[in-house]
Amino acid sequence: MAHTFEELKHKTVAQLRDIAKEINNEAVQGYTQMNKGHLLQAICKALHIEMHAHHEVKGLNKTELRAKMKELKQKRDTALTAHDSARLKRVRRQIHHLKRQIHKATV
Repeated sequence: MAHTFEELKHKTVAQLRDIAKEINNEAVQGYTQMNKGHLLQAICKALHIEMHAHHEVKGLNKTELRAKMKELKQKRDTALTAHDSARLKRVRRQIHHLKRQIHKATV
């Protein structure tokens, strides 16, 4: 049976040990003594499963927001050099707001 990282991540240590028992690979040797983190990593290595979870951004154009943040960072730098604290605060809040939008949209 093919496993995914998300599926394995939600299994208990006992269930992961049962899966490791069926795998004939040196990466899972000593599976009875491993904790969940090490066991999950060993199983993924033995089954060639990518452990990195890809996050998808829904409902936003991330490229546009990143470009806008780049512009705002340039404005922030000019406000810093001009010692304009009011403009600096506004720009920093805008950057923070955009970052939060991206974070909330990430699934």
